[in-house]
Amino acid sequence: MGRSRAGEIVKRVMGITTVIAGFYLSWNGGYFGLKLLEKHFNWSFTPYKSQLLTMMLQFLILFLLAGIAGLIGHMRGNERAFYIPIITAMRQISKGNFKVELENDRRYGQFGSIVEGINEMASELSRMETMRQDFISNVSHEIQSPLTSIRGFARALRDEGLSAESRAHYLDIIEAEGSRLSGLSDNLLKLSALEAESFPFERTAYRLDKQLQEMILACEPQWLDKNIDVEAELEEVTVQAVKDLLSQVWTNLLHNSIKFTPQDGMITVRLRTLDNRVEVEIKDNGIGIAEDDLPRIFERFYKVDKARSTSGGGSGLGLSLVKKIVDIHDGSITITSRPGEGTACVVVLPMQP
Repeated sequence: MGRSRAGEIVKRVMGITTVIAGFYLSWNGGYFGLKLLEKHFNWSFTPYKSQLLTMMLQFLILFLLAGIAGLIGHMRGNERAFYIPIITAMRQISKGNFKVELENDRRYGQFGSIVEGINEMASELSRMETMRQDFISNVSHEIQSPLTSIRGFARALRDEGLSAESRAHYLDIIEAEGSRLSGLSDNLLKLSALEAESFPFERTAYRLDKQLQEMILACEPQWLDKNIDVEAELEEVTVQAVKDLLSQVWTNLLHNSIKFTPQDGMITVRLRTLDNRVEVEIKDNGIGIAEDDLPRIFERFYKVDKARSTSGGGSGLGLSLVKKIVDIHDGSITITSRPGEGTACVVVLPMQP
């Protein structure tokens, strides 16, 4: 209160001082101005005319000073009107309100690009906030599901009358749900590391065909258990890449093919060179993916349908991780599929960075 009152007093004093200074300048300006004009043009006026002209000149100077003061005040008002919407919008954004949108009209003139930039920033921040909330919601859901299962079966194990067979079955479920949680955590950490560019990204030269052979053999227990035929047509190819990351790509794609290929099905793995690039195709005759779902399969936590999600028990992060790894290798991945006919995943990578 004290500061605001002192500020008002200062403003009033400055206003009175300005008015007095204006009268002083106009009075003296009119008097000495007429004297200079008389001397310069050799004019000679009677005392009455001289006094009358002096007064007219004084009022003219006073009106000019008042006009200049008014113009300055008007310009300051326009300047405030120019900045107030921008400052208000930036304050709203800083408080977490990303629904801000400035109208880019003529008053901003050449500064219209600033307004467009603020609108784009608010729109992008709003999109990122929505993604963040969806991500938290999806993570919470994916964690809650196995935890609920583990808690329920752990409670059931307290039953002393439970048969040994049921007890072993419940323990298997708890172990599977624990592995699911571990896989979810591992994939989240990998995605986070890749997006933060904190993963040790060191390319080395190695034989891609041998890596694919090793990945296929590592999955042998899974495809033998379903009596799936696996054919491999692999050219001898050397690439410059991060071996550990690409092994994650092949593991995820192979596991998906095995997971969604029925008993006595077939999986084909092909590796061939295309000029200075290599193409890896992993194709199966499994349950396939609906056309409407294909554009979203690389989204985090997106699951195609109940059949695929419940039978596989995945978290929906595998293909997101695959896409990220392929992207940082300057490659591309395309997936084509038809329900009931199978799925083909094609990864194209440069042989050298």
